[in-house]
Amino acid sequence: MRSVLSTRRLTAPQKELLLNSGLSFVDYDAIKITALDFQVPKEIKNAIFSSSNAVDIVFKNNPERVSLTRVFAVGEKTSQKLKKLGQNVIKTVNYSSELVDFLNFSYKNEQFHFFCGTSRRDEIPDGLKNSKNELFEVKTYKTELKPVKIDRKYDGIMFFSPSGVSSFTALNTIGESAVICIGDTTASEAKKHTQNIYIANSTTVESVIAKTVKILHSK
Repeated sequence: MRSVLSTRRLTAPQKELLLNSGLSFVDYDAIKITALDFQVPKEIKNAIFSSSNAVDIVFKNNPERVSLTRVFAVGEKTSQKLKKLGQNVIKTVNYSSELVDFLNFSYKNEQFHFFCGTSRRDEIPDGLKNSKNELFEVKTYKTELKPVKIDRKYDGIMFFSPSGVSSFTALNTIGESAVICIGDTTASEAKKHTQNIYIANSTTVESVIAKTVKILHSK
């Protein structure tokens, strides 16, 4: 039986997807997300979320929810969470660079609040820096690596963030394992350690699992 290592804890339905495909797996959290203290206006016209972690923290850990008129999301999972919370998601993209292009083309003289983590990438701040829009960063969480020594080899390893790759490779080598990444930015980090990389069709955990099943069954 082929084996898979997931660098994040999976939900029961996600585990079923792997088990029903005939793959064995081990899952663990390669990173830890810790909420930060932050303050924002109660009414915000334009909000940007590039991670589902920021969504969780803003809406679940913040007792007084802010009012967001328009919301822009990076990643399908992020978008789905926002919509379930009743938010008006104007645009969903897979990558931050796509959102920057959209905002710079569609909006002028607007203020945007970017809810993110302390280790956020630079695409959105840099992309809007020279535009006619104004960006306010709101750091809502920090990401900590939780390196764990893995004693066995797996046929496939699933990565869901660049930080997850950094955490795993701090104490382990990828070797011959197939690496399945949730998106291009995660794959870019993984390429520092292997060329045996596959990218999910969309930025969801389920898509990573589907790609993993397909790749491992084809070998």
